[in-house]
Amino acid sequence: MQIEDQAISFLERYANDRTTALQPDLVLMDVRMPVMDGVSATQIICNQFPTLKVLVLTTFDDEQYIEQVTKFGAIGYLLKDTPSEELADAIRAAHRGYTQLSPGLFKKVFSQGSAKSISHPKPELAKLTPREREVLSLIAIGASNREIAEMLYITEKTVKNHVSSILSQLNLRDRTQAAVFAHSFLAPELPENIKTDIQA
Repeated sequence: MQIEDQAISFLERYANDRTTALQPDLVLMDVRMPVMDGVSATQIICNQFPTLKVLVLTTFDDEQYIEQVTKFGAIGYLLKDTPSEELADAIRAAHRGYTQLSPGLFKKVFSQGSAKSISHPKPELAKLTPREREVLSLIAIGASNREIAEMLYITEKTVKNHVSSILSQLNLRDRTQAAVFAHSFLAPELPENIKTDIQA
């Protein structure tokens, strides 16, 4: 793990010379910064560098910030009181494609943000096929499409189709809301090894 640059400096250099700007694997982003706020910077980076992962690290647990940065493509939202060892593990996991949320934020996002777009969630689960429920369970632990495909022995394209169907049937906006939904309503139905991963 190597720190290459600051996010704003990276964007400034990219604007001046796209051929020489560094292209890191992951950006740690605060939501309040000089020059440009983290929400706007996240939107720009995710639009211009779709393979670059943005992980927010901040002191603010505001649900509006969480909703905005995840909408623009951030892979996770962590608070700065996260212990250093856990933070290092979360950065590595985010680099591998796992969604990251600090403890307690699942409940906050669901109760104050995601709940707005989820109505009568329990009956909606009945619409999902057994395979879709498996996929949703794995989304809950942050598994990427490729990892889900490997675990369920199906193609990545099939996983993408399942994810699209899940989001549509449950009236969810993105994978983060799907993870929150599964964590809140599906966790008791998960295999023991998956429940352990979610609770860790």
